[in-house]
Amino acid sequence: MKLNIIDLPKDDYKGGPSSLCPGCGHDQISNVVINAAWENGIQPDRIAKMSGIGCSSKTPAYFLGKSHGFNTLHGRMPAVTTGANVTNKDLHYIAVSGDGDTASIGIGQFIHAIRRNINMVYIIENNGVYGLTKGQYSATVEIGSKKRKAEANESPPIDLCAMAINLGCTFVARSFSGSKKQLTSLMKAAISHRGTAVIDVISPCVTFSNNDESFRS
Repeated sequence: MKLNIIDLPKDDYKGGPSSLCPGCGHDQISNVVINAAWENGIQPDRIAKMSGIGCSSKTPAYFLGKSHGFNTLHGRMPAVTTGANVTNKDLHYIAVSGDGDTASIGIGQFIHAIRRNINMVYIIENNGVYGLTKGQYSATVEIGSKKRKAEANESPPIDLCAMAINLGCTFVARSFSGSKKQLTSLMKAAISHRGTAVIDVISPCVTFSNNDESFRS
């Protein structure tokens, strides 16, 4: 059995079975978090997983099952993570949110978390829809993108990476859930970063955007 630099097997970094739709890009992101934490050699009990509400916020159950975790309210993950940081600055905080959770109800929280530069990896699992409430467009979807059963989106998107850079975020990256090698490198760097590290991951929704007219198919 292969061990990491602190003599732990990768199984110690895994979580429970996924209940997401088969083929969901979010599951690939979960696998990347497992690989990055294992390769960085972080003790699972030195990690705290934080999440809001949505398809994305279900995923912490699927990785780092031996770590601490807290599932917060819709859009409120950054505030709870800020409080956790005040209480225990020695933990590694891996925070998971979605484009609806972050770019709409939680956008004020997103801004102030970056302003405070708290120690956290802020993963945005960005699929362009509200998957748990039947696929309404989120605030990040591109103009002209079309779901299987809806008119094309007419509203301009919010670019969360551009916003983070403008706010002075100390680590900003964007990747694709299917780019395992690139995303793993970014995740390892983000976990090692001191301060807020934002990773916007484009993650296709196989249920509501699995069509040629969607920019997220």
